[in-house]
Amino acid sequence: QVCQGRVVLILTWQGTNPRLRSILLNSHTDVVPVFEEHWTYPPFEAVKDSQGNIYARGAQDMKCVSIQYLEAIRRLKAEGKSFARTIHLTFVPDEEVGGHKGMEMFVQRPEFKALNVGFAMDEGLASPSDTFSVFYGERSPWWIKVKCMGSPGHGSRFISNTAAEKMHKVINSFLAFRESEKQRLKSDSSLTLGDVTSLNMTMLEGGVSFNVVPSEMAASFDIRIPPTVDLKAFEEQVATWCRGAGDGVTYEFHQKCMDQHITSTEESDPWWKAFSGVCKDMKLQLKLEIFPAATDSRYIRAVRHPAIGFSPMNRTPVLLHDHNEFLNEQVFLRGIEIYARLLTALASVPPLPAEG
Repeated sequence: QVCQGRVVLILTWQGTNPRLRSILLNSHTDVVPVFEEHWTYPPFEAVKDSQGNIYARGAQDMKCVSIQYLEAIRRLKAEGKSFARTIHLTFVPDEEVGGHKGMEMFVQRPEFKALNVGFAMDEGLASPSDTFSVFYGERSPWWIKVKCMGSPGHGSRFISNTAAEKMHKVINSFLAFRESEKQRLKSDSSLTLGDVTSLNMTMLEGGVSFNVVPSEMAASFDIRIPPTVDLKAFEEQVATWCRGAGDGVTYEFHQKCMDQHITSTEESDPWWKAFSGVCKDMKLQLKLEIFPAATDSRYIRAVRHPAIGFSPMNRTPVLLHDHNEFLNEQVFLRGIEIYARLLTALASVPPLPAEG
């Protein structure tokens, strides 16, 4: 129990050389809510249609991966396999609301440190094409609230220096940047969503009455910043936008992730060599990406462990958090085979120099 009411389940398959660093297979147990009226089938009954599509909340995010881990290990154990490296499975709460009472707390606890993690795998995304998406890093989420103070007065007058005028300038600056990043993504086919900074205004507050000019207004922005961006320079840009709107304009962070660790995908890296080698042998076409949103992998990377986000779901529409979330049974079963091969390779990585 990492905090009251938040439980992490750890399952361990002991390796023949427990001193070696372990393989961690992480998944989260929570799912997002549903709007049941938009679902063709009851979202919590796991209905399989005539095409073999399994409809259920969590079918992609991420009950599928949780079960694939377990089934892959059951298959390997039934075949009498054993490996040098220990394999841990962790099932964590709270990921869908930020992981603050889940993985973020768990990685600081002695129980996590005792796992002796060498390499971790966590969730990825479905891919509508033949390729499989592999995520080696994530964008940093920043949630910023900008407050504008101004002169109040009667709604019939042209009051000078109002909060609304300042807010207008703030919003224009933020959304002009949003448009420039949107166009950069659109004009360069080599970029994915994870390579650019997304920005959205998500809340707007202020005012007490139709006929009163308010003394204060506030706007909230959800910003996701790729690891290639200088975060200090970006914050200075935010400060410049606020200064440019006039006096009495301030901002505060409700979330400010500063970790920009990425996992090596160099062929010289033993973990990546094992992972990518299996994919080559199985003729899986990989697409390396920065994850556009946020997963628990960021907390694992923040404590200096390499982590890859990977859900073996190609030829599948991306429906996480969407209505009618589904996964085809053949894609699901192939994923078990893929994980069995990946675990065999990763848990057999020879001792590294740091491991003696």
